[in-house]
Amino acid sequence: MNVRRLMFGAAVVAVLPLAAQKESQVRLLPEQASQIIPKEIYGQFAEHLGTCIYGGLWVGEESAIPNTDGYRNDVLQALKDLKVPVLRWPGGCFADEYHWRDGIGPREDRPRMVNNNWGGTVEDNSFGTHEFLNLCELLGCEPYVSMNVGSGTVQETAQWVEYMTAEDGPMAKLRKQNGREKPWRVKYIGVGNESWGCGGNMRPEYYADLYRRYQTYCRSYNGNRLFKIASGSGEYDLHWTEVMMDRARNQMDGLSLHYYTVAGWSGSKGSATDFTDEDYYWTMGKCLDIENCIREHSKIMDKYDPKKRVALMVDEWGTWWDEEPGTVRGHLYQQNTMRDAFVAALSLNVFHKYTDRIKMANIAQIANVLQSMILTKEDKMVLTPSYYVFQMYNVHQDATYLPAEVQCEHKMVRAQMGRDGEQRDLPMLAATASKAKDGAVHISLSNVDLKESNEVTVDLAGLELKTVTGQMLTVKDIADKNTFEQPDVVKPVAFKGAKLSKGKLVVKMPPMSIVALELK
Repeated sequence: MNVRRLMFGAAVVAVLPLAAQKESQVRLLPEQASQIIPKEIYGQFAEHLGTCIYGGLWVGEESAIPNTDGYRNDVLQALKDLKVPVLRWPGGCFADEYHWRDGIGPREDRPRMVNNNWGGTVEDNSFGTHEFLNLCELLGCEPYVSMNVGSGTVQETAQWVEYMTAEDGPMAKLRKQNGREKPWRVKYIGVGNESWGCGGNMRPEYYADLYRRYQTYCRSYNGNRLFKIASGSGEYDLHWTEVMMDRARNQMDGLSLHYYTVAGWSGSKGSATDFTDEDYYWTMGKCLDIENCIREHSKIMDKYDPKKRVALMVDEWGTWWDEEPGTVRGHLYQQNTMRDAFVAALSLNVFHKYTDRIKMANIAQIANVLQSMILTKEDKMVLTPSYYVFQMYNVHQDATYLPAEVQCEHKMVRAQMGRDGEQRDLPMLAATASKAKDGAVHISLSNVDLKESNEVTVDLAGLELKTVTGQMLTVKDIADKNTFEQPDVVKPVAFKGAKLSKGKLVVKMPPMSIVALELK
């Protein structure tokens, strides 16, 4: 039996196992604070997949569903409240079959296509470049556009960048004819997606040269400096990272990494809502293994790039369960429970620790697909438990990361149903903290234990703080979820279980709870 011990942060965060107990200790280390948590770590992802775009974000101007220029009003407001910093589009696997010229001009003249990756759905291209970039402007977020390398051409890529960002020239003229006078500001460009898989089944040696070629023609027009992101590894494909850093590091600004908390890539991935306690704990261990994955890739990147110029972009991550019964095969519609909320919280905690290398992360996906923020059905909208974690956590955006030492009870968990055959040492408490520009300290705590409450004592290490307020997300059952019939089962409530005295903060957390505290 392979035993993998999750090691939480050598020089940055130390997790020290104790005897079984219902008490935990956290010590903040403000003297070690040196990194800013980029707001882009809270990025989102919208692919042409299922009802993510059509019905989720976009209904069209003629829809009876209240909308602004075709965008759902309820979803627009929810995403504004979430403070979405960056949105990735149009894929995913869809990106390498997408030809951008099909999605411009009068909608009635746009050609239809079959979405071969996701269910064979007919795509009418009514949501294209203008619709996406205008949405980003409405949300006040950065666009992240993935180029078609798998089935596209260098010329197609070059002209799309020119169409979006140039003030003058043939593509700018075409854009103006289609109703947009000024170019958009587009910072992030992805040169292909999962080129090792659905993006072309390439070898890294081949893709490295192809990347170098394509990125050459992604030009920065009129002061619009492009941040170019190469297609990176899926989970532990370290050879891919080695080759890319060796052969193309000087031509890239970022290298992507995809990591899904998934039971397995063949057969059943398990139900999103029907799972055992053992399944839950296994999921937490699988989720936290992203830290080891990040470390392994970072070691390779450090070898070639010790000054950390090239960013690691975790631009697809989250849970992946079986599609909900009765939904369209290939549309990846899954429900979202408190288990997913914990995956969101624990993953964000890990990203905070490695912001010297990680500069962006994009959860998959924003609506109706995989670990989504929002579920929609006709004119109804539901906010998921994962949405509320992102909302409670958005105070960490662009704040200074405060490292911490954590002492807590651990549980040894093992894979169920013959999954990955591993045991993992799972801490029952997760913590992260940051200091905002106005001096407020935000501490986010997760009591992973399903049965036991946890009294957490936080040593504030000399920080002069006088008041504490908080919110809590908790449930009666870990499988609790929000539905269209009962949309408020899982929702933050005011938290009164924190007391501040003499440089210590004592927090009494119920089982399976996520608490967000603000100290001033």
